[in-house]
Amino acid sequence: MKRALCALALGAATAACSQGQARPAGSPAPQGQSGAQRAADPFPSTYRPLPSAPTLIRGGTVMTAAGQVIPNGQVLMVDGRIAAVGQTVDAPANAVVVDATGRWVTPGVIDTHSHLGVYASPGVQAHEDGNEATSPNTAEVWAEHSVWPQDPGFIRALEGGVTSMQILPGSANLFGGRSVTLKNVPARTMQQMKFPGAPYGLKMACGENPKRVYGERGGPSTRMGNVAGFRNAWIRAADYRRRMDAAGGNGAGQGGSAGGGASAPTRDLELETLAGVLRGEILIHNHCYRADEMANMIDISREFGFRIRSFHHGVEAYKVRDLMARDSISGSLWADWWGFKMEALDFTRANVAMVHQAGARAIVHSDDPTGIQKLNQEAAKALQAGREAGIEVSENDALRWITANAAWALGIHEQVGTLETGKQADVVIWSHNPFSVYARADRVYIDGALIFDRFDPSRQPRTDFEVGLFPAEASND
Repeated sequence: MKRALCALALGAATAACSQGQARPAGSPAPQGQSGAQRAADPFPSTYRPLPSAPTLIRGGTVMTAAGQVIPNGQVLMVDGRIAAVGQTVDAPANAVVVDATGRWVTPGVIDTHSHLGVYASPGVQAHEDGNEATSPNTAEVWAEHSVWPQDPGFIRALEGGVTSMQILPGSANLFGGRSVTLKNVPARTMQQMKFPGAPYGLKMACGENPKRVYGERGGPSTRMGNVAGFRNAWIRAADYRRRMDAAGGNGAGQGGSAGGGASAPTRDLELETLAGVLRGEILIHNHCYRADEMANMIDISREFGFRIRSFHHGVEAYKVRDLMARDSISGSLWADWWGFKMEALDFTRANVAMVHQAGARAIVHSDDPTGIQKLNQEAAKALQAGREAGIEVSENDALRWITANAAWALGIHEQVGTLETGKQADVVIWSHNPFSVYARADRVYIDGALIFDRFDPSRQPRTDFEVGLFPAEASND
């Protein structure tokens, strides 16, 4: 039994190794030297899709999240990608046929705000690796270096249809550090989960959290102190970027080469991240509850010439939904979490739907190891609340809140988020309409490979950590 439980994890690990995906050994690039070039990502993805056979899913209600809902539709997956979607498609003779009659077929669910792996289960102090609460600005830390792939929460999220997610540092600091986007596959290293080509994010936080953490530790202790901290950091980052550009280097991860007589500034991990934002290479994900603070953050972004990709939590997003639409800022929001602190009091359950109605990209996120297991139901709650408020929202729109819009916020929308020809075959077959309280993910495919099957124990992966908790099963071969 243990062999079956570990098969997917070991298969992912050995497949990456056998295909030569490990980073080549060699001496690290010299630091602080003019002319030294470094890799843009020193911790590159080694993810490779698991083997898959051509697969035809037929007979289910296909919800593409791209506008089409196809009763009794078909989805063909070949070589890890969506090869065709329609009422009928031409499948190769050797295709595995999956009967989805009476079921629903959607893109994989995407969570824009998760702390799995950095606040891993079980929730003990030894696993609290999400907040480097040692300075208001820790833009130099990368969440991926805290990710524990053995977190059982990854498998629980997989069972809820989640195929990709953004892992963020916590919100103690004004600048919490870089986020990382992962493919939700069993693996032994973070690099084997890392979504190839996905841009990094920068976690920022305004409001009560930085005030509370640093109010008695030298500040900031007020909201005006928060804003001053943001601006001072961006001033330094703009100067670093200017000096790096003058030296011909890349402030997002490369050391500068000499150019025009200028020498590169000493490498600074904090400023590299901020310069990456100013270059448009790293996306801002901003923890922010109150409407006035979101408006302030928009003004700061305009002052320094960067864009905010998504406001997270945004309990008062409905008050600035027009500003979000104007500046193409998405809202990564809860369906009905509110009231647990002062800045979370002024809430309406129609928040998500109102942001959607205004033309901004609405997203339902989790920020919770349990909530990530049922994002489809969270979206259903937000859908119903919007309809009760008189806002016309289709099921396709609501599906986009946990698929296409979420993919856009993470910068992976050209790869995943909808069932369209050419996209990566991240697909979920649901037992019922995904907005039903009875819906469960029966099958989950990632890049065309069947990673989870509710009816096949050999396709119900557990982490090595979990296997150790079940000695009776582990002893069975």
